[in-house]
Amino acid sequence: MFSSPGVWREFFETYYRDEINKLAGKKLSGVRGSIYVDVTRDLLIFREGKLAEELFENPEVVISHAEQGLASAENIYDVSLEGCKVRFVNLPASRRILIRDLRAEHISKFVSIEGIVRKVTEVRPRIVKALFICTNCGKELLVDQEENVIKPPSECRACHSKGRFLLIPEKSVSVDSQRVKIQEYPENLRGGEQPQIIDVLLEEDIAGEVNPGDRVIINGIVKAVPRGSGKKLVHMDLQIYGNSVEVLQQEYEEFEITEEDKKKILELSEDPNIYDKIVRSIAPSIYGYEDIKLAIALQLFGGVPKRLPDGTEIRGDIHILLVGDPGVAKSQLLRYVHRIAPRSVYTTGKGTTTAGLTATAVRDEVDGRWTLEAGALVLADKGIALVDEIDKMRNEDRSALHEAMEQQTISVAKAGINATLKARCALLGAANPKYGRFDKYTPIAEQIDLSPTLLSRFDLIFVMTDDPDEERDAALAKHILETHELGEKLAKFKNVVASGLSKEALEVESEKVKPLIEPELLRKYIAYAKRTVFPVLTEEAKQKIIEFYLSMRGRIKENSPVPITARQLEALIRLAEASARIRLSDKITAEDVERVIRITKRSLEQIAIDPETGEIDIDYAFSGTSKSQRDRILTIKKIVEDLEKEFEKGVPEKEILEEAEKRGIDKAKARELLYKMRERGELYCPRPDHYRVVHSY
Repeated sequence: MFSSPGVWREFFETYYRDEINKLAGKKLSGVRGSIYVDVTRDLLIFREGKLAEELFENPEVVISHAEQGLASAENIYDVSLEGCKVRFVNLPASRRILIRDLRAEHISKFVSIEGIVRKVTEVRPRIVKALFICTNCGKELLVDQEENVIKPPSECRACHSKGRFLLIPEKSVSVDSQRVKIQEYPENLRGGEQPQIIDVLLEEDIAGEVNPGDRVIINGIVKAVPRGSGKKLVHMDLQIYGNSVEVLQQEYEEFEITEEDKKKILELSEDPNIYDKIVRSIAPSIYGYEDIKLAIALQLFGGVPKRLPDGTEIRGDIHILLVGDPGVAKSQLLRYVHRIAPRSVYTTGKGTTTAGLTATAVRDEVDGRWTLEAGALVLADKGIALVDEIDKMRNEDRSALHEAMEQQTISVAKAGINATLKARCALLGAANPKYGRFDKYTPIAEQIDLSPTLLSRFDLIFVMTDDPDEERDAALAKHILETHELGEKLAKFKNVVASGLSKEALEVESEKVKPLIEPELLRKYIAYAKRTVFPVLTEEAKQKIIEFYLSMRGRIKENSPVPITARQLEALIRLAEASARIRLSDKITAEDVERVIRITKRSLEQIAIDPETGEIDIDYAFSGTSKSQRDRILTIKKIVEDLEKEFEKGVPEKEILEEAEKRGIDKAKARELLYKMRERGELYCPRPDHYRVVHSY
């Protein structure tokens, strides 16, 4: 074997002298750390990659040699690095194995897997060397532990007695240990496949480093673990003994932003066209929808979460709902946001249950304890949750959204666990109207299966309709054809040797659908803004918001509809904060307020205009009943109550309609309202076409 402690010492002293000195400095202050070896950059070029090959094939022996070599390496503090760990990162692509492709041939080999952290256990000590005392002669015995169950010595070395030993946990050698479940990426699955999960054991300084929802690469040794706790079965479970963890998609606070990235971000923020650039970087292959893309940009940057002195918490996350006709690219918009958000979770309503959306208690298969497994909204904490077909969810599953959207927590009470999990995420939902296409003359609340209380929690609701328009349709058709043609050419260039296409010409064509800001840079821009920018309202901005709010509320006269409530005012402030964040400004200006007022008005005009009066009525949007309709309902109820005294077995429909007509309500409208009131349980029919009022006692 080529690997030996001496060869590893040479490797460390050649490539990692600075890191060794830093590690020695930590060791001197009583901290036992790790050294990270870049396999692709350093190990593969050292001695023709022989060490790397042996690491992949015989990891336990090679890692032991590496740690012995590190322990004896020279350092400026002249301390022994015994006990420090060697961790390997950045493995070549050939060692990256899909969880579903792990086989018997990979057992005891060093591999790299990638996936989403589904569940983590708490960090607890694991005994690696158990100290026993012989109860017969008092001799202390140290026994290495490799299995889940503590194994005592077979006999005492001093008095040779058997089976009479007392474990002393406080004198045993323990290490921090944590088990993590990694699930493969859902986007990599083929049709009908279920995402596969593998258990990973993380120990010492890498325990407690990951959270549910993180996208990670785990590098480690594949182990086969017998199934079943009592009888050991012939079928084994695979588990990975983690050597290192590389976190790919983190919370925005943990995003690594270099000085070069910071320079690019600050340059972008000073661009006068920054809003347009960001809008054109969101789903450039989808034509139009500039207002919706700007709203999504504001959602990605988000408002400022606040905690007031009295303990009240006000969310900063912005919730948006897209409602519209089939084929208007709602799902594609959601998918694109999934790509550019620093942290996001995508799910669809049809296959989502309460447990999958929020959290559930599950029994741990190793120790039998009940633990919490996070759902989509908890996994999206400090990020964005994308819920497609939100209207297809069952009512009881949708009810879990209420708490998550306003309080930003998920409460679980099950199997003795009473917990409140954080779900500080923005929600971008998409819904289809019940009857296929959106009808602008019917309230939105009647067209999608969402309760008024849930609808009112969305800061912005946009309607995406597919209306024929010759000029727009021609531009859209041209855009779609050019996009498909470019896709065809790229496929041909990639797969056909003599394609007759030049790389340069394709790059020029690709500019049309290329985002102006690269997704990776945009992700870092968002993370930087959320981490460092906390804008404050200026006097001009406050005045502008007050003017808009009062002008809308000022329309309220006696018996007129309510156009806007305090909830929309809060949404306006959140959006204005996000607008200032986009240009990395610590001040919210009047210009920010004007920008978000335009978007808010656009949203209200789409969902809250009463078709009868032409006025904005917020109740019409969220409850489906406009002020004018509410007045007519009260009139009809009064008519039935007044006539009940004359008709013992219910008031005939004909009498009600005639009286309604006298009071200015059209007969067809009155009949429609009668049926609606009967459905809602305000009226009942003691016999056909006869009505009485339902009285509550």
